[in-house]
Amino acid sequence: MLELCSGAGQIGLLAVASSSRRLVCVDVDPVACEFSRRNADEAGLSAHVEVRQGTVGEAVPEHEQYAMIIADPPWVPSRAVATFPGDPPLAIDGGADGGDLIRECVRVISRALVPGGSAVLQVGSNDQASSVGQRLASSDVTLTACHELEGGVLVRLDRPSRP
Repeated sequence: MLELCSGAGQIGLLAVASSSRRLVCVDVDPVACEFSRRNADEAGLSAHVEVRQGTVGEAVPEHEQYAMIIADPPWVPSRAVATFPGDPPLAIDGGADGGDLIRECVRVISRALVPGGSAVLQVGSNDQASSVGQRLASSDVTLTACHELEGGVLVRLDRPSRP
């Protein structure tokens, strides 16, 4: 399992907690990575968790593939970051249109998801979710579900099994 923009890693850690699955957490923020390591240790999962500090594109090599990918990238447009004073800007700033890291996560999902695999991506709006679907138009990864939540939209992406 791969968790992109993992922050403190709590989503991925919960997903693997009752299994023998390995988890790779990726975040650009060294402080977030340290929290992921501590949380894995406290949950007794450190032997199953690898934390990588770096950008999404750099931290996941081309040859790696995953059956499940979770991504919670920053999706707030840069001009609106100040409206969330309780959040660190690095954790929420998604660039000019809010989609910079969403696009990067979609690129990694498109190349790293195994046949029959699924990904869950959190974005900020239905417009961002539609943009994800459009970016996947030339890929065999498809947007199969959207679920609007207060404060975001969860998007499910699937790669079909090979025939």
